[in-house]
Amino acid sequence: MSQEWMLKSLQNLGFKQTDAEVYLFLATMGPQKAKNIAVALHMHKQQIYRTLKNLESRGIVNLSHEFPAFFSAVGIEEIVDSMTNAKKDQALTLQETKEVLLSNWRAITKKDNNSSYPSFSDS
Repeated sequence: MSQEWMLKSLQNLGFKQTDAEVYLFLATMGPQKAKNIAVALHMHKQQIYRTLKNLESRGIVNLSHEFPAFFSAVGIEEIVDSMTNAKKDQALTLQETKEVLLSNWRAITKKDNNSSYPSFSDS
């Protein structure tokens, strides 16, 4: 299985290209300092730090508590499970609000023969 295929797969899961490249690098190379990641991937350190901060906030990479910090990839199975659970929660929320949403939709789109369409302007 090629790295290109994995990068495309990660992007299909919602990763931005840079996020996918950094995650795959960490997953294959093990814990790294941001400087080493930037050098290996030929990226500016500022871009790497933004990417790592984004990945960390999403629970995709872990940060060590030492100085300088090391970043490591969370297992792909854990990430896919987390994404699956999030999608299930979204689907459940949509299903739970479906009837209220549809009822409100019908109320605002109901056409009355004696009136014109409502105005959405500020006047």
